Amino acid sequence: MALVVICGQPCSGKSTAAACLAEALRQTEPEPSVRTIDETSFHLSRNQSYANMTEEKNLRGVLRSEVDRSLSKDSIVIVDSLNSIKGYRYELWCLARAAGIRYCVVHCDVDEQSCRKWNVERRERGELSYDDNIFEDLVRRFERPDSKNRWDSPLFELWPAKEGIDKSSTAMVDAVTYLTKKVDSKTRDVKILQPTIATQNARGSEANSLYEMDRATQEVTNAIVEAQSRALGGPLNGVSLGPGIPTVDISRSVSLPELRRLRRTFIKVAGQTSLSGPPPPSDADSAKRMFVDYLNRELGSG
Repeated sequence: MALVVICGQPCSGKSTAAACLAEALRQTEPEPSVRTIDETSFHLSRNQSYANMTEEKNLRGVLRSEVDRSLSKDSIVIVDSLNSIKGYRYELWCLARAAGIRYCVVHCDVDEQSCRKWNVERRERGELSYDDNIFEDLVRRFERPDSKNRWDSPLFELWPAKEGIDKSSTAMVDAVTYLTKKVDSKTRDVKILQPTIATQNARGSEANSLYEMDRATQEVTNAIVEAQSRALGGPLNGVSLGPGIPTVDISRSVSLPELRRLRRTFIKVAGQTSLSGPPPPSDADSAKRMFVDYLNRELGSG
C-alpha cells in the first residue's frame, strides 16, 4: 500500500517516530498491515554498521533488499534508518514506483546540539548510541530532504526537540491521513506512483533470473552431495551434471557447509555484477554452467 521513509540526524527520534506512526496506523479502520524495517531487525550494531563507507554501503544494501522483498499493495512498510543520503532516498522511491504504491518521507528535524545531547544521555543510560567520531561524521554528511525533490515528496516534518513526538501532532495526523485515505478518480491530494514499462520488465526479468539461479545452483549442490554419498568417502573423478554442462572437477570430499558457503557467495557475486554489467542468466542451464565454472575455480585453487 505504501512505503514510508523516516530520515533525520542520528539520535533525532526517528525510531520513536516510526513506532508512533506504526501505532497510529494500526488504530485506523480497516487496520492495515504495517511493518518496520530497521538495523535492529537484522541485529546490526549502529557503530559497526557506520564504521566505514564499506560497512555503511553494505547496511544500505541489506535494508534496500529487504524493502524490495517486503513491498506490496497490501501493507505499509516503514524504513526506520538514517536515510541521510538523497541518492539512497531516490533508490527507495524507485522501489515504491516499481511496486505502484504510495510513498512519503517523514523528517525528524532536530538541531545538532540536541541530537548530540541525546546521544550522550543514551550512552549514560546504557542504551543504543553512537561513538563520538561516528556521530560527528554522520551529522556532517546528512543531506536534508527537500519537498521539491520527487523522492522527498510528500514531506512530513516533525520537530521532536520542540514539540516532542505524538500521534496527535499535525505532521503525524497528516501522514496517517495520506497513507490511509481511499483513492478514487476525483482524488488529487494523494499520489500513487506508477511503474514504467521499463521498470516492470526489469523487475520481472530480475526476479526470474534470481529464481532460476537459486534453483540451478541448488541442483548442482545436490548432485555433488549425492555423488559423494555414492562414493562412500572414496575418490571422485569429477561429477557429471548432464549433457551440455561442464563436469565439476573435484577429487576430494567437499562438506555440505562449504558447498552452501560457495553457493551463497556465487549468488551474491552474480547479483552484484549484474548491477553494472549484464543481467544474471535467466535459464537453468546457463546458471549451472556459470556455477560449475565458479566451483572449479574455487575448489581447484584450494
